[in-house]
Amino acid sequence: MENNHTEEDLEEIKIRKPLSKNQKRAIFISVIVAVAGFVGIFLILEINRLQKRLILATTTSTYDSGLLDYLLPIFEEQSGITIEIISVGTGQAIEIGQNGDADVLLVHSRTREDEFIDDEYGLHRVCVMYNDFIIVGPVADPANINGENVSETMTRLKNAGELGTIEFYSRGDESGTHSKELALWSEIGFTPDSETDTWYLETGAGMGDTLTITDENDGYTLVDRGTWLSARDKLDLILLVEGGEILLNPYGAMVINPDKNTGIKYKKAIVFIAFLVSEEGQDLIGDYKKDGEVLFHPCFGICDETHSCPTTDEEVEFWKEYNGGYTGP
Repeated sequence: MENNHTEEDLEEIKIRKPLSKNQKRAIFISVIVAVAGFVGIFLILEINRLQKRLILATTTSTYDSGLLDYLLPIFEEQSGITIEIISVGTGQAIEIGQNGDADVLLVHSRTREDEFIDDEYGLHRVCVMYNDFIIVGPVADPANINGENVSETMTRLKNAGELGTIEFYSRGDESGTHSKELALWSEIGFTPDSETDTWYLETGAGMGDTLTITDENDGYTLVDRGTWLSARDKLDLILLVEGGEILLNPYGAMVINPDKNTGIKYKKAIVFIAFLVSEEGQDLIGDYKKDGEVLFHPCFGICDETHSCPTTDEEVEFWKEYNGGYTGP
């Protein structure tokens, strides 16, 4: 049979010839090397990102108020450290710290903060700022609490609740706000029970969501002033009761003890708290306002004088002497 293939045809046939085992192996190895290179670059970048990341467990009030959105970009630009926020109630934040799932805490429940330090889960607790708690409710104020002192307020809320004329909304989440609310009830010898006291309703939610639920149901609730000032323009509730040392609300920062949990970024946590208590950080906190009103008052070194919330002299000196310079992981 005559072979009519031209030289060009023969060249094409050669090109189409199946690859040998060695050729296939070489191509496979080349692909593996290329993929490994990309994966390696990704892993290096990811490890670098994680090394520069600091996990902050904090209350919903510091988040809902917008304070962190205001402060953190400034800190991150200056330090090169990225902050990842876990916004929960103080009780949950402290539990997260105990488990080593955060590097630093910013919370507001002094009793539990002191226990956290005493149990050696945290180090260098320091007062950073304070605001206060207020009680808000509907314009009609069926419990008639407007302008009353705290003890009288809680008594009237309880009586109106038992009469079925009002509802009180509690966070019910072991947050600092929830703890303060329970302390206010205890002032009149009352312990609310959401199962038997049908007027007392637990939202199990953060402060912002609890305010919204209270507003939708014309109820009453306890709220920190920072969150209130940030949200009030969207609500029909009004401020009814404020003032008095019992309603003061100090915030403390603590580093998680690296001896209790591995992987804690101790140095970065120190840098972050040093920023909060520095002259710049304190000025920034005091300058953060909503409609001309200060949401949080800086109080580093003066919390004894402002609201009986002391930081030890040793810790005050520790932070005063710390230079705040970032020196690596």
